[in-house]
Order: sequence, then C-alpha cells, then structure tokens
Amino acid sequence: MITRFAPSPTGLLHLGHAFSALTASDMARAAGGRFLLRIEDIDTPRCTPEFEAAIYDDLHWLGLEWPDPVMRQSSRRAAYDAALARLADMGLTYPCSCTRADIRAALSAPQEGAPMGPDGPPYPGTCRGRTMDEHGPTDAIRLDMARAAALAGPVSFAETGPGSAGRHDMTPERMVAEVGDIVLARRDIGTSYHLAVTVDDAAQAITHVVRGQDLFTATSIHVLLQRLLGFATPTYHHHRLIRDERGRRLAKRDDARAIRTYRDAGHSPGDIREMIGL
Repeated sequence: MITRFAPSPTGLLHLGHAFSALTASDMARAAGGRFLLRIEDIDTPRCTPEFEAAIYDDLHWLGLEWPDPVMRQSSRRAAYDAALARLADMGLTYPCSCTRADIRAALSAPQEGAPMGPDGPPYPGTCRGRTMDEHGPTDAIRLDMARAAALAGPVSFAETGPGSAGRHDMTPERMVAEVGDIVLARRDIGTSYHLAVTVDDAAQAITHVVRGQDLFTATSIHVLLQRLLGFATPTYHHHRLIRDERGRRLAKRDDARAIRTYRDAGHSPGDIREMIGL
C-alpha cells in the first residue's frame, strides 16, 4: 500500500488536513506500506514558501514521517505537458477562449437546469469545433468528453470510504451528461488539478488515494484520464469531512482551527487526534 497527502501551500493546515493526513498515514502503517507527501503548488501566485515550511513543521509535529525528496508540482510541468500532448495526439482536446461570464450566459439559455458536475454545470460546448492548431496563449484546453468517454469506455473504481464503499461505475453517456468537457489546462498555469493529480498519482505509484468526501465526484474524471493515459487505477478512500459548529466544511480561512493555533495554545498531537475522532 502506498498512500499520499497532497496539500497546497496557500494557507495554514487546519483540523481537516490533520484528519486526512493522519488517516492516510495510519492506513499505510497498518498495512506495512508507505506514506508520501506531495506539495500541490501549481497555482504559484497563491503559494508561499512560508506556508510550505509550515506544512512540513505541522505534519512533523503530528508525528508523521515521509521519504525525501518530496514531490512538488511546480517542478513537473514537463510531465503535465507530455500527458496533455498525448491526449491532443489522440484528438481529444480543443482550445477554449470562454470566460466564466461567457459560460454563465450560454447556460442561461435552453441548457439551464443541467446537472451540476464536479466543476460546476457541464460546459455548453461553445468552442468544441475549434482545433488545436487554433490554440492561442489566452486559451484554456478542454477535453472533448464525448470522444474521450467513447474511447475509454465505462469507468469503474473501488471505494473503501464510509458511506460509499463498493464498486462505482460511470457510463460514457453519464460522463458526457453529468461531467462534460472539463478543463485540462488553465490558461494561467498550463495544467489543471484533474490532469496534475492523475499524472502525479501514477508517477508516485499510489495504490490508495485517501482524500475528503468532497472530491468523490471528481474520481470518475481521474479514472477516465487514467484509462486514456494507460495508468493503473488506485483504490479510493474518501473520508468524512471535519466541519464547524454550523456544519460547514473547514477551509484555510478558518485560522481558529489551524493546527498552529492549537499548538500555540499548548495542545498535544494526541489532543488533535481526539478532537478529530482518531
């Protein structure tokens, strides 16, 4: 078993991060496996060295260990470009110049009421007729889901998380209707979360992806990309989310629940485990 914890250095880690990291580490230790750390810093304008240093410090304080060197997404642009080029060579990509406002305007017409996908309402296909020869520096790159899903066939993955354990399948028809033409490369960072996480999990030979339930609906995208790129599909474990007293999922703006805040108040790693139900 190889698990991973992959935070972004855009703020201090909070109790939700502690739960995810400790869950992944505990699962790997119980199976005699390995726990890896990955820094997801592709959104460079929002990432800082100070927050990255705090990630290492807080995780070590919690008692976690991982092998060096740590994979950092900001140094892996060539790997993402290669995966993107492979999908383009398969005829599965197209450039997109639409802004969020353009997409909202298009969806206010007959498509209104379409299901919400992992990235919001499925893209209406405004730029789908464009070819990669037309790609410009201000374009994003999207996946032609109809072509991709037809080529990949049904996607399937095993889930071990509470509440959704079992086998999950998505037909090509559902991928088109419910997910749509996802962005593979943003115009500002040259890749996307979906493409980067798929390429990185394969590069690190992750066997069990441990992450929050909020990412469950994105899993079909990652499995689809794995099939297209010839990668193995890991087992997935989507754990419960740590929420505040109003039931809201914790975010990095919740400094009052940052691990650092509890450390400064004199709490121990054992106290943190008790707070989050471990």
